[in-house]
Amino acid sequence: MSGLKIILKEGKKELIEINKIRESTQKSMRKTLRLSKQAILSIHQKKFFEAKRLVGNAKKIIARLKIIAKEYPEIIFTGMYSAALQEYCEANILLGLIQEKQFITPRELEVPYAEYILGLADVIGEYRRLSLDALREDLVEKGEEYLIKMEEIYLELLAMDEAYMLVHGLRRKCDVARKIIESTRGDITQEIRRKSLEKSLIRAEKVHRKKQTG
Repeated sequence: MSGLKIILKEGKKELIEINKIRESTQKSMRKTLRLSKQAILSIHQKKFFEAKRLVGNAKKIIARLKIIAKEYPEIIFTGMYSAALQEYCEANILLGLIQEKQFITPRELEVPYAEYILGLADVIGEYRRLSLDALREDLVEKGEEYLIKMEEIYLELLAMDEAYMLVHGLRRKCDVARKIIESTRGDITQEIRRKSLEKSLIRAEKVHRKKQTG
């Protein structure tokens, strides 16, 4: 066998192996995304134990991907990996805020700051969902609390100064977040006015009945 044939044979073997690793890691990344999305859904359903289990499983997968990244960084550090980490951060941040009333840190999650920040921006959308659920349950004050948390996150992200420009995709997410906050504020304002009108009508009805009976 010629020297070139040997080189190409070894190259083919390595390329096939790398492709297998790529397919396997992409499958793991998709699973991480799915687990994190399921965890967020569980949080909205108030299934917190299930949410913790799901993010725990996602954490194990991310740990394995980090090990593979040491040998194959070009395979791991892709857009899909970043998206998986963002979703993972979003699920953990939301869970921490709902259960512990505090922000879990990037150090605790062992994730890069960029992915943490982008995941944090997405939490605003989840708080809108919480706020709308509260309005449907006639808990306007709770809906207002969620709105306040949305605004807090949004304003802190805007206050990052030059770092704001260094996180790719943050500007777009903040633009979306601003619209979400405005919509939520409008929904809450409308509900407050509705309840106020309802109370006024009830009072007017009581006065009318009193006059009739009097």
